Amino acid sequence: MGRKVFVVGVGMTKFEKPGRRENFDYPEMAKEAGTKALNDAGISYEKIQQACVGYVFGDSTCGQRALYQLGLTGIPIYNVNNNCSTGSTALLMGKQLIEGGIADCVLCLGFEKMSRGSLKGVFNDRVSPMDKHVEHMANLYPIESGPITVQMFGNAGREHMEKYGTKTEHFAKIAWKNHKHSTNNPYSQFQEEYTMEQINSAPSIHDPLTKLQCCPTSDGSAAAILASEEFVEKHNLQSQAVEIMAMEMSTDLPSVFGDKSCMQIVGYDMSKSAAEKVFAKAGMDRSAVDVVELHDCFSANELITYEALGLCQPGKAGEMIDRGDNTYGGKYVINPSGGLISKGHPLGATGLAQCAELSWQLRGMANKRQVKGAKVGLQHNIGLGGAAVVALYKLGYPGEQRLQAVQASASKESDFKSAAAFKEIQGVLEKDGGNIVKKIKGVFCFKVKNKAGENGVWYVDAKNGKGSVNFGGSAKPDVTIIMNDEDLVGLMNGKLNPQTAFFQGKLKITGNMGLAMKLKDIQPPKTGKSKL
Repeated sequence: MGRKVFVVGVGMTKFEKPGRRENFDYPEMAKEAGTKALNDAGISYEKIQQACVGYVFGDSTCGQRALYQLGLTGIPIYNVNNNCSTGSTALLMGKQLIEGGIADCVLCLGFEKMSRGSLKGVFNDRVSPMDKHVEHMANLYPIESGPITVQMFGNAGREHMEKYGTKTEHFAKIAWKNHKHSTNNPYSQFQEEYTMEQINSAPSIHDPLTKLQCCPTSDGSAAAILASEEFVEKHNLQSQAVEIMAMEMSTDLPSVFGDKSCMQIVGYDMSKSAAEKVFAKAGMDRSAVDVVELHDCFSANELITYEALGLCQPGKAGEMIDRGDNTYGGKYVINPSGGLISKGHPLGATGLAQCAELSWQLRGMANKRQVKGAKVGLQHNIGLGGAAVVALYKLGYPGEQRLQAVQASASKESDFKSAAAFKEIQGVLEKDGGNIVKKIKGVFCFKVKNKAGENGVWYVDAKNGKGSVNFGGSAKPDVTIIMNDEDLVGLMNGKLNPQTAFFQGKLKITGNMGLAMKLKDIQPPKTGKSKL
């Protein structure tokens, strides 16, 4: 047994349709997710001793290019590629670095900039790592015209139907659930609820799977900061530390090619093997699990994974779904984030986004999608070819007071007039952030409401590195400022007197009042009339 390992900070971008968001190349994605994770942990990048960076589509050393956005500190940076389980593989590597005493604080980051449409191979002049998997599938089911990946998982669903009498409606119910869950997740690519009729009548991709039962390609990034017990206690991070109780990876076993089974080809046994090792190492029963983030690249895979993880007996997944034991009010809440089907699937980021969701759930910070009383979280992430990563999480210091959630915003920066002022503040930090951080040493949270009643949250970090400005996410602010959008604009351009605003109730401040007075040091010159 090695040292204990804790997640002390997480962050992610909103997952987007490829190309939809402007100026969203992988360095920008990584900077956003990494900065949010650092802010959440309340530490500077200089505290990071090593980094594990995952991505699938990209040239060598993209990890370095991505992290150079955060700082040039000379630390070891490892580039990781393990198909769809890349993010969780980077996380496992980071955990092992701390567990083995090699480092005390590790940043695990994943990102992906994807092309639209179904996944395609990049290299056509060499053997595909999936050639044997496809060959064995072709011996069981004829190759059809659809994308190979969806055929593999769709055929696994067909096999389950033939073997256990599972109905197409069970796969549809999983998609219905995950799309419904995503409506409460501001980071989700899709946030629309669909009826069962809409899911069943969507274009067929490969029977029994329709388009709304398949994950999309996505752009996005996610990050997690791992720390040792000594680091947690030295930096007073007990109240937010989430312990990784156990984490295991399994690769393909003889059954993948030895058994005549598409369920095995898509990783049933390697998921089962990893799960058995994890629960044995943690000394925990499946009944202790409250919330699960698992790899639902297709609804068929979520269904067979229930059985592979031991959440129900083989052949009983349909009954589990019919009872509602995979959603709120049931035995487990599975994929409260919306899962890959609705949240999106930027390959290198997915495993770390799962870690972020489970950390928020266990810290009570998941807002409208919060699983009440969640104490144990289970993660499952697979990549064909193949690798399955399974992990169990719990609060590391349950007696400590938990951090209060800052409600995440599903709105956009452009919905607020005050967004312009924050962009100018970002410009000030970019020019003189080092000196400003030395002078202020604080994190500001701005909670802003616009005329439409939408809430926006900005974090102005004048405490770490060279400072930063971020919209959304989570962090530990030293002071929180609450205002309406137009009043904040008036305050920043000098048209609204801060003292008057305060006494009229237009300006509310909680936390370090003295720090709030230092805001004038980061105001842009043209808004400097306001004496904050």
